Amino acid sequence: MHFVAILEDRDDGLPIRLETRPVHLEWMKTVPVQIAGPFLDASGEKPIGSLLIVEAENEAAARAILAEDPYAKAGLFKSSEVRQWRWVVGKPA
Repeated sequence: MHFVAILEDRDDGLPIRLETRPVHLEWMKTVPVQIAGPFLDASGEKPIGSLLIVEAENEAAARAILAEDPYAKAGLFKSSEVRQWRWVVGKPA
């Protein structure tokens, strides 16, 4: 199953994001994340959150994966939403 995580950064989160980014990117190589990237502010410059699509057995397993994200461990996110999702268009072979 796939799960979409919509994660909103704390208002003061940019320094946390920048400091934690290298270890976050290394972590991403070790987990079943299918797609990931930041949400950007109106200027298109500043990251203000993240979207990740993870593959997991169930929502609890998806949440467990996301809890290990260095960004999450550093307290970057002020809110998070996880929803089950079905990949229909553009799915890799």
